[in-house]
Amino acid sequence: MTTSQPAPAGTTYPGKTLGIIGLIVAFPFNLIGLILSIIALVQSKRAGYKNTPAVIGIIVGAVLLVGSVIVLIVLIAVFGNLIAQCADLGSGTHYVNGVTYTCS
Repeated sequence: MTTSQPAPAGTTYPGKTLGIIGLIVAFPFNLIGLILSIIALVQSKRAGYKNTPAVIGIIVGAVLLVGSVIVLIVLIAVFGNLIAQCADLGSGTHYVNGVTYTCS
């Protein structure tokens, strides 16, 4: 059984660079950053090292991915409702319960 140990200062270990890249990529591209961070963490654990950037990349990637999915679901619901409302009303500008709908 190997225990995780911190790497000596200035030393590289398997997964270190990939962990940093995964953390950075997790912000604009959540799923890709999450996957890269998981791969980096597995590589580091196999070599017996801790990989803090990879762990943070996994957390950031997962949280942002869940947030993105929630936002996507809300947007689909809002635009789906708008499309359904316009399908019922037809094209033109309509006022329904104080809300203005402009359908083309």
